[in-house]
Amino acid sequence: MIFADYGTKINVILSNSYKYPISAMCKLLNISSSSLYYAKNKPAKKYNAEEEKLTQHIKEIFKNSRNNYGSRKIKVELKKKGIIASKQRIRRIMKENGLVSTYTVKQYKVHKQICNNDKIDNKLKRNFNQEERMKVILSDLTYVNVAGKWNYICLMLDLYNREIVGYTAGKHKDDDLVRKAITTIKYDLNKIEIFHTDRGNEFKNNIIDEVLDTFKIDRSLSAKGCPYDNAVAEATYKIIKTEFAFNRIFNDFEELERELFDYVNW
Repeated sequence: MIFADYGTKINVILSNSYKYPISAMCKLLNISSSSLYYAKNKPAKKYNAEEEKLTQHIKEIFKNSRNNYGSRKIKVELKKKGIIASKQRIRRIMKENGLVSTYTVKQYKVHKQICNNDKIDNKLKRNFNQEERMKVILSDLTYVNVAGKWNYICLMLDLYNREIVGYTAGKHKDDDLVRKAITTIKYDLNKIEIFHTDRGNEFKNNIIDEVLDTFKIDRSLSAKGCPYDNAVAEATYKIIKTEFAFNRIFNDFEELERELFDYVNW
């Protein structure tokens, strides 16, 4: 049996058609005559070394992105390598090679949460463009599958540059998970002016209140039933669900912690 990729076989047959019977070469290389006819009469699709090289670059970029990049981002990465290719061509190659970005797949069902009805205003007021680092911290929780059971992660985001400045994982969706995440913040808490979250009940806790009071940090809550008030955190968690947790089942909690550390510091 002769081992070669499909494009190479097509090129061999077409290049030697004047010397050898096409039917014999098709049989030898295990290529149907209809496939050869299709390739021969579709000039827009060239089976050559350049195409194979481009395909390998696309596969490498896609793999390094953890299966997240679509044609637009792959085009940008190719350009950095000095390779120019249209999005249409990239999409075709991705389709032919089964490269489907995780962003194109519906990801998660909605988990119900208990609402915090405290009379605390939205001090952020959707002012998502901050000019000072560590002035506003956003937080939210999401869930991941660990050995068939839901575990949770909590992140602290600096609204200035969307940097993850604190994080933790836990087996329970509770206030202790939030408290531990706050303690991992690697910057001076005295710089923080606003701590903004949605109205999840896990953010309602006396210990958290004491931390905020100690550092004179104002608490800010989204309006009830209004995810747009915490849009940056929601968007960031969508990215994390897609890049880190989508379609994954962690073997145990220790693996989750290791992988989360690797992801945050990637």
